Amino acid sequence: MATVLIPIPSSDFDPTETAVPWQVLVARGHTVKFATPDGQPGRADDRMLTGRGLGVLAPMMKADANGRDAYAQMAQSPAFLHPGRHAAQGPEGFDGLLLPGGHAPGMKPYLESRELQALVAATFAQGKPVGAICHGVVLAARASDAHGKSVLHGRRTTALTRQMELMAWALTALWLGRYYRTYPVTVQDEVSAALARPDDFVTGPVSTRRDTPSSLDAGFTVRDGNYLSARWPGDAHRFANEFAAMLGQG
Repeated sequence: MATVLIPIPSSDFDPTETAVPWQVLVARGHTVKFATPDGQPGRADDRMLTGRGLGVLAPMMKADANGRDAYAQMAQSPAFLHPGRHAAQGPEGFDGLLLPGGHAPGMKPYLESRELQALVAATFAQGKPVGAICHGVVLAARASDAHGKSVLHGRRTTALTRQMELMAWALTALWLGRYYRTYPVTVQDEVSAALARPDDFVTGPVSTRRDTPSSLDAGFTVRDGNYLSARWPGDAHRFANEFAAMLGQG
């Protein structure tokens, strides 16, 4: 069985994108470790858990029952309650690296962390499986290889699409402001700029349907060698299962 590291920020990570992979990996017998900036348990984006402030859009935009149930279990697990520190992690301590996303302000220190970018680059350099979903792909795109290029340069990937990001922002901007816009540049535009070709960013089918443990086909992922990516919480079950399968092929 493999050991997987899931680094998270101190706050505002997406509960589904973190907890569903944890749930799937643990169920398959893998060991999951967490790491935060200060070695204290992280806190998920409360709005994604409760729907607070989303109004009539809450049922569509907050974590669904599968995501909330997985998070409730993860939040009580010893691994989550006793994480390591970002600075203490090295690729020799795990077999696979999984990068969840989230869009609220607390994600910025995670996405901008030089320590995590270096860890991502070292993991790619060793050929170990790396999975990134939603804004987690931004962290991967910002990691540079020995030649100064993004570790995603020359690879195919997906991430939160421009259409998804701008739609969520447009639907809520009147009362939530830029909550759904982590940066002025969209995720798709930043990630695409790091790639070798614009066509290496794959948007996937347009859908608001979320996958479930019994309907993995509703999700969408892109795999390129030892790297797996997905777009949003609605891809989390397929993403988690395919990442678990990659560990088995290591």
